[in-house]
Amino acid sequence: MRIGELAERAGTTTRTLRYYESRGLLPARRAVNGYRTYDEGDLRLIQQIRTLQDFGFDLEETRPFVECLRAGHPAGDACPGSLAVYRRKLDELDALIEQLRTVRAEVGAQLARAELEASAELPGGPEPRCELGG
Repeated sequence: MRIGELAERAGTTTRTLRYYESRGLLPARRAVNGYRTYDEGDLRLIQQIRTLQDFGFDLEETRPFVECLRAGHPAGDACPGSLAVYRRKLDELDALIEQLRTVRAEVGAQLARAELEASAELPGGPEPRCELGG
């Protein structure tokens, strides 16, 4: 198939495919007429890259998965290099989750402090909360 068909089937653009090719993630095969040619295996490569990017992997992190598919494995995560990337990504996600928990706790403490100060400043104590009806 030609580049336009591959782009359409993969849900991406020809520009993106050329970029993947320039980064060595997509093979650069050409027919005798000079047109780029692709097959179903190339479509699987693009689908793997796009899935991983949807999960937050950067383009370079997809390389071991692509190489695993190119080596003939049925799945891009069947190789040690891919598993190592998964482990690093999980460590990164765990660190981000912990950062978010810390920030959440700090924001919660600031809110509690601010509410306490606001209620103390009101004459006659805290004002009843007003619920707006729909």
